[in-house]
Amino acid sequence: MNHSIYSADRTTHLKIVVVALVAGILVAGFGISAHNPSDEGYTQTARIMKAGKPVAITSTNNSLVR
Repeated sequence: MNHSIYSADRTTHLKIVVVALVAGILVAGFGISAHNPSDEGYTQTARIMKAGKPVAITSTNNSLVR
């Protein structure tokens, strides 16, 4: 058994590539199968905001008690 990737032979590198490829395909397949294709309740509508009257914003440190 090779404990270093530098001293590994050709078949060990091939095994690593195959395992990584299979794992990637499994993750992609799981992601595709977990996707919910129905659009019920997830539609978005565009909301238009129009400019209204000008507003003045100020800040003070005084407390107002009524």
